[in-house]
Amino acid sequence: MREYINDSWNVVMNVKYNPLRNVHDTQARHLIMQILAWMWCIVFSFFMGSYIIFGLTAIAHIILLAAIAITVSTFDTANRNPHILYNVAKRIDGYNGRRVTGEHD
Repeated sequence: MREYINDSWNVVMNVKYNPLRNVHDTQARHLIMQILAWMWCIVFSFFMGSYIIFGLTAIAHIILLAAIAITVSTFDTANRNPHILYNVAKRIDGYNGRRVTGEHD
């Protein structure tokens, strides 16, 4: 019975065993699994009748995913074009609207 449960879990949740293994791009597989997870969260929320809770958890998940996306894009920018982050940090840190010569931007 334990093996049956484990195999059933892997067929659905593990991309090494489910049909998504045929998609060779790891990011595409991950995106598809995320979309399916969102779909099932919505279905179960409606099934349980917790519309208010669904709205709150959906907003919380969007905020969490946005934070992850911002972090990933920042790290990607740091790898590809670190000078962009240096320029942004230089402007944020103590920027008073004047150039080095004293003129306004």
